Amino acid sequence: MSKNIDIDVEYLTRVEGHGNIVVNVEDGNIEKCEWQVPEAPRYFESLVGDRSWEELHHITSRICGICSIGHTTASLRATENALDIEISEQDKILRKIALHAENMQSHVLHVGYLALPDLFDVGSVVPLASSHTEEVKTVVRLHRLANEMSTLLTGRTTHPQRMIPGGFSKIPSEDELIELKGKLENSFDDLNAVVQVLESLASELPDFTRETEFISLTSDDEYALYEGNIASTDTGIEEVDNYLNITNEHIVPQSTAKYAKHNRESYMVGALARVNNNYEQLSPTAKEIAEKFGLEPICHNPFMNNIAQVVETVHSVEDSINKIEKLLDIGLESQEAYHKPDIDVKAGRGIGAVEVPRGILFHDYTYNEEGKCTKANCIIPTNQNHANIQLDMEEMVPQMLDRSEDEIEKSLEMLVRAYDPCISCSTHYLDIEFVE
Repeated sequence: MSKNIDIDVEYLTRVEGHGNIVVNVEDGNIEKCEWQVPEAPRYFESLVGDRSWEELHHITSRICGICSIGHTTASLRATENALDIEISEQDKILRKIALHAENMQSHVLHVGYLALPDLFDVGSVVPLASSHTEEVKTVVRLHRLANEMSTLLTGRTTHPQRMIPGGFSKIPSEDELIELKGKLENSFDDLNAVVQVLESLASELPDFTRETEFISLTSDDEYALYEGNIASTDTGIEEVDNYLNITNEHIVPQSTAKYAKHNRESYMVGALARVNNNYEQLSPTAKEIAEKFGLEPICHNPFMNNIAQVVETVHSVEDSINKIEKLLDIGLESQEAYHKPDIDVKAGRGIGAVEVPRGILFHDYTYNEEGKCTKANCIIPTNQNHANIQLDMEEMVPQMLDRSEDEIEKSLEMLVRAYDPCISCSTHYLDIEFVE
């Protein structure tokens, strides 16, 4: 085939951060096919150096404005593991509900505002506000509910205040939890409306598969978001303390973000990975939604990640209702406002692993006897997905050479968006060449 293609997408839209798609084909030969991350690096591991154990979760929550609850939770779990801090079962349940709130918040935002325009073949959600007004209003209502839920549990919609080492500085009242439970129960009509829209557009999702490895937390007790072991569809179960054996970060020339690999040259994290590893732990209604779309383990189509996000949103609503009922049944143990647990500071190292919307997140801290951080490592979900995006592109492009340049470009943009990347969070590497 004799064909020339020149695709140069600088700063892809409808994703967080800056990423480029570059494809060059000369006379039918693919000379360049790259997913590039040019964004300036972040230095959060350095920012927390010599900072107190009481400060780290507030600092690292600023890594992301979308996954700030997740970063706070991973940070707290690392600190609590390092200092041998125990939290109550009540606080653990409240933290799990907070993670559900963030999952809902992020998934609804991504599917409703960022991914759905591709399926409608429009450039953004703005035209949909006129052409599909009720559908957009439905997304807005669900997003608002998730925001309100986040505020109730953590003090505000983003960058939480109330989650602290040892528990919470302030918790919701029983009346507030009852009100939230009612709002969640009333949200199923809106959730079903979103599912119906996606069902009508399911044929627009590209039919592409590339076999890969999927990695996430897993647990025998529940659909794992807050705690568990590391699961790989290739190699089975690994303890969280051995996470460095899983992630194997490395650098590549076209990216200021590190890549990761485990059993293969890449792996995928995120909603699809979690569904693949924990399908049987989904709530009943979430499993019904997955069945509607033919989503079952092991699904190797990355575009189905957006369907998995909707499935997880339903699961988060249903499981949050169950967890609130559990708290109400056992009776909410009250605590004074501005509660501060007594902590005995000691030297130690702790690792926190939680699932955030884009996948498994690791925080790893070492503290000295004064409770000052002497070493930190954060491995971000999108950082773990970059290599998989690159290899997906390399497999997709040869299959599309008979299409127009615009069609190829749209498909590659949809591929990146399917991963829902948080690019800014993932940039942790800078190659500096000093010239005398």
